[in-house]
Amino acid sequence: MDWDEPTKKPATVTVGEDLSNLGIAELEERIVALQGEIARVETEAAKKKAQADAAARLFQG
Repeated sequence: MDWDEPTKKPATVTVGEDLSNLGIAELEERIVALQGEIARVETEAAKKKAQADAAARLFQG
């Protein structure tokens, strides 16, 4: 990447933010960002659950 290439700003979503001033496109972008974040959190939760289950099996018997 060159120093003069534009960089895309990361999407930031603030939970509880007033949505009344956002346009339809901005609301749709927000939905996509939140869905991505939900998927990311679910993936991490699944990893941690798998680790906890593995530890429980190890120390169980």
